[in-house]
Amino acid sequence: MPADGQQATLYRMVMPEHICPFGLKSRDLLKREGYAVDDRWLRTRAETDAFMAEQQVKTTPQTFIGGKRIGGYDDLRRHFGKAVRDPKATSYQPVIAVFGMAALIALAASWAAFGTLLTIRTAEWFIAISMCILAILKLRDLEGFSNMFLGYDLLAQRVVRYAYLYPFGEALAGILMIAGIALWLAVPVALFIGTIGAVSVFKAVYVDKRELKCACVGGGSNVPLGFISLTENLMMVAMAIWMVIR
Repeated sequence: MPADGQQATLYRMVMPEHICPFGLKSRDLLKREGYAVDDRWLRTRAETDAFMAEQQVKTTPQTFIGGKRIGGYDDLRRHFGKAVRDPKATSYQPVIAVFGMAALIALAASWAAFGTLLTIRTAEWFIAISMCILAILKLRDLEGFSNMFLGYDLLAQRVVRYAYLYPFGEALAGILMIAGIALWLAVPVALFIGTIGAVSVFKAVYVDKRELKCACVGGGSNVPLGFISLTENLMMVAMAIWMVIR
């Protein structure tokens, strides 16, 4: 940790139509590391282009410490020994966020409805709410989801339109299960898509040994196909069977 007041110079874009988020993050990081920041704004496109040409760089922001150019925000993080996220790296963060929030919502709903956290409805709501959140993530980019889904789902590969219908079926079943109504519709939908999904994932991952990205949290994710997607489908199957028993 440098002594308070050690100087850093930061060049970042601050324009009426655009404020660079990485410039703000760089300034914040420098201040948290104990630096006094000489914050120099690049106010126009021409000023920014002239600065990049002068420094022979392709991006801003740019940080200088002790007269030495450190670089952009990722370079600054490396300079301070901090981790830099690889956008292509495998990540389970979306899945953790989905199931974590679903669990908290289910607990909150149980408390509001029954005055206690742990009830049978808590478990039911957790699965149903998870289904709804996962459906939202798929529906926000239906084309991206369908492209990934077609890579492994056995029914979708035969009937392409099924790749577009799957998120709607998941959402419908989840909503009806939360409300506890029209289970005559929710149960067969969840059982159908969950069973086909589980078989498809099991075949692709554990039989064919394919390394694919999971479409469970929507298109463009870096979640690997495997246990998580299998769990999603088995949860739907289990919920459907439980609803029939109950």
